[in-house]
Amino acid sequence: MIYITADTHGKFRRITDFLASGRATKDDVLIILGDAGFNYDTVPGSGLRRKAPVNYYGVPVLCLQGNHELRPEHIDTYREVEWHGGTVWQEEKYPNLLFAKDGEVYDFDGRKLLVCGGAYTVFKEYRIAKGLPWYSDEQPSPAIRQRVEQQLERRNWQADIMLTHTCPSKLVPKEKYIPGVDQSTVDTGTEDWLDAVEDRLTYRNWYCGHWHIDKQIGPFRFVYKDIIQI
Repeated sequence: MIYITADTHGKFRRITDFLASGRATKDDVLIILGDAGFNYDTVPGSGLRRKAPVNYYGVPVLCLQGNHELRPEHIDTYREVEWHGGTVWQEEKYPNLLFAKDGEVYDFDGRKLLVCGGAYTVFKEYRIAKGLPWYSDEQPSPAIRQRVEQQLERRNWQADIMLTHTCPSKLVPKEKYIPGVDQSTVDTGTEDWLDAVEDRLTYRNWYCGHWHIDKQIGPFRFVYKDIIQI
């Protein structure tokens, strides 16, 4: 089984409650669509305390890159390992917590999942001014975008399931715009690129997080607090 949720931001009670329920086993996977909060520290070392309770249950938890988390390739304890036909980042101490590599395709009994995380932080300047964590590579780089497009080219622009942190610009849930934020100052480069991808792509389902909303638009599903089975 594949289960999906998003944007836990270091608050894992709904994750541990779900894992403790026994619905998922070590043969299943729970996917967090970015901003999990394992590698985000306002207090140095606090992220480590969050990992053990989730790792404990033995169920693989696959995290996409969000915009509020250090990329695992910048953390010495992570290494690349093969997993479901693709590559993930894993720590020896927490083997059940995995981070997806952008542009990888994972195979689950014939269902192909293509992943690409990252997004823009609308409060970037505020975070920098206050000394809060902000990561300059929060959005997918040109190299990552190229890799995603190459994967889709090999598949004739057809995909079973797309997993991203943010959404194509045409699908942005404007009702979730934050009051007081001048939208003309927001970098929508990732959403605009995903828009171009969506225009070309034939897909069965697409799931994203980031917008803190649970909402369905045709085959596109925004996920936040729900834990859904696909």
